[in-house]
Amino acid sequence: MVVFLIRAFIFLASAALGLWIASLIVDGFTVTASGFLVAVVVFAVLQSILTPWFLVMSRKYANALTGGVGLVSTVAALWVATLVGDGLTISGTSAWVFGSLTVWIVTMLGALILPLIFLRNRVEKRRAEV
Repeated sequence: MVVFLIRAFIFLASAALGLWIASLIVDGFTVTASGFLVAVVVFAVLQSILTPWFLVMSRKYANALTGGVGLVSTVAALWVATLVGDGLTISGTSAWVFGSLTVWIVTMLGALILPLIFLRNRVEKRRAEV
């Protein structure tokens, strides 16, 4: 259960970083302070549901597209997150393209780097206890 909660926290944190950074560097990609938490949770939940589904579908029907599953699920999750509440607004084609790429890259890097940081802190804490 603890591992599940840690993974959920890491995924939510990486989604929050992705949305926040995209809102800072992409014109037309706006996340409001009041709707940030809702946008992050909706995006993260949808991303975690859609990615495995798109992966199964791509392997079954279009194996060559398997590598793009993360990006496709990011676009789909962003689209639904824009429909739920007013916390996330994406205006214009370039905002959709560059915003999706930014969120995808930052979320991917966050999901890779945050566990390493967390594990390093836990290892250092255990070494200090011994």
